[in-house]
Amino acid sequence: MHNRPAPTMRRGSVIALSVLMVVLDQLSKHWAREALIPGRAVPFVPGVLQLNLVRNTGAAFSLFRDSSMLLGALSLVVAVGVSIWIWREARRDLWMGLALGFLLGGTIGNGIDRWRLGHVTDFLELVPIQFPIFNWADIAINLAVLCFLIDAFGNRHAQSDS
Repeated sequence: MHNRPAPTMRRGSVIALSVLMVVLDQLSKHWAREALIPGRAVPFVPGVLQLNLVRNTGAAFSLFRDSSMLLGALSLVVAVGVSIWIWREARRDLWMGLALGFLLGGTIGNGIDRWRLGHVTDFLELVPIQFPIFNWADIAINLAVLCFLIDAFGNRHAQSDS
């Protein structure tokens, strides 16, 4: 039986994914700031998702509230670190490449808000569960975590097969 090589991503594709995430994030946040009124939820997918504009001066789950400068500096450090990580190899395994692209894009997206506005614009709210309001950059960061886990599980599984 013939083993196919694992799919990979080129460095340029990883960077393009991160740029796409930043553009989607910033465009959606700009729209939310222009179209939504803080505290007035608008149903988007009834019973599932509503749009509710908030200014988040902290991190996920309201951690580090009123720490925009500290979190902005942390965003910058993470973005530089991930950029160096991306730049070190011309190709990455698919899941690692996706993880790095999503992480860089999400980090830069929220970092731009922190540096430019002093807060992060959040506007996506899940209705059926009590969950923090979030944005596209947060989705990208969570997708990065999922891709890191898939990569780690896939590599561990591949090692046990050999």
